[in-house]
Amino acid sequence: QVQLVESGGGLVQAGGSLRLSCVASGIIFDINAMGWYRQAPGKQRELVAVITSSGRTNYADSVKGRFTISRDNARNAVSLQMNSLKPEDTAVYYCSTHWGPEDYWGQGTQVTVSS
Repeated sequence: QVQLVESGGGLVQAGGSLRLSCVASGIIFDINAMGWYRQAPGKQRELVAVITSSGRTNYADSVKGRFTISRDNARNAVSLQMNSLKPEDTAVYYCSTHWGPEDYWGQGTQVTVSS
């Protein structure tokens, strides 16, 4: 059974930082790409960042230079370091991966950035 469990969200002032973490179980973590997505109220879910099994990364234009995705294969964990946060970064953030025929999602963690 695949499980993704996020942590680390919260309330922060604009310009501040947060670090999100996601621990995965039920998959062979080190061969899987992992991604972070977010969904703001009234908007579609969007890709924030992805990291491949080899460590290559890709970011949405809106977060480039501010967010950093990383992985720790020994802990089956993927993290998202978010710096210089803006009010428009406010959303529920989800960890995601693809395993077998399905996409899997965590429960989400709320990030709120106040102006």
